[in-house]
Amino acid sequence: MNLQELNELDLSDIGGWPMPVKVVLVLLLCTGIGIGWYFFNTEKQLQSLEQIERQELSLRKDFERKQARAVNLDNYKKQLEEMRQSFGAMLRQLPNTTEVADLLVDVSQTGLAAGLEFDLFDPQAEVPKEFYAELPISLKVRGGYHEFGEFISGLAALPRIVTIHDVVVAAENAKNERAGGKVLTMEATAKTYRYLDEESGQ
Repeated sequence: MNLQELNELDLSDIGGWPMPVKVVLVLLLCTGIGIGWYFFNTEKQLQSLEQIERQELSLRKDFERKQARAVNLDNYKKQLEEMRQSFGAMLRQLPNTTEVADLLVDVSQTGLAAGLEFDLFDPQAEVPKEFYAELPISLKVRGGYHEFGEFISGLAALPRIVTIHDVVVAAENAKNERAGGKVLTMEATAKTYRYLDEESGQ
């Protein structure tokens, strides 16, 4: 079949066309219908499927995360209870407002019991922090090296938390010696801490 015969084909008599032309026409129609079907129907479904697959992947990861938490839920509850008990124990080591005066007495008594002489014992203004307040005490004491150690050890043994900061130890002049050796001076800041009550902010 040549080009002239193709030009002579009558569109109103498709049934009379040669078989190869009919086959090509059917193939073209099927291809057109397939492309149209894809763009008008299948493409949207594929996009929707891809979106659902992404959502499924996200949900699966979320499920795996939650499942891992659920498996360890008992451990988390146990840890939380331990943390609550530990926090409660630490809070009991922080004096409340009425106990601060007694704690100051305990600090000074600890120094005197260690054999130190106080040149300065000056409680400073309270410094508020997020949920507690620092109560700094400026100290200047005289004594021997071992007495300083006994004093620090005694502070650590108090039922309330007391920490020592900015420690400066210096030797006094040679005239100021005693049987135990040279007299030293120690300047430091002792800090204790008070829990701030959430309701009162005090």
